[in-house]
Amino acid sequence: MIVCKKCFIGVQAEKYGEMIEKCAAAIPEKDRADVPERQRRIALCEGCEFFTAATCRACGCYVELRAMKKATHCPKKKW
Repeated sequence: MIVCKKCFIGVQAEKYGEMIEKCAAAIPEKDRADVPERQRRIALCEGCEFFTAATCRACGCYVELRAMKKATHCPKKKW
């Protein structure tokens, strides 16, 4: 189970993709980072000591969703 450390919501791994897609669909296109930027951000997160099973231990977010939003940033200032 993947658990958000901030809100304590657990998501079964097989349902994770569905949940991400549903949440991503709620982000207006104009507010989304482009695909190369998202991939860059996610790669940086995956190499970070705070990354755990798709979430960030520093803030509790789902990394894919944080990386998708144009105006967000890493809580540890890595991107």
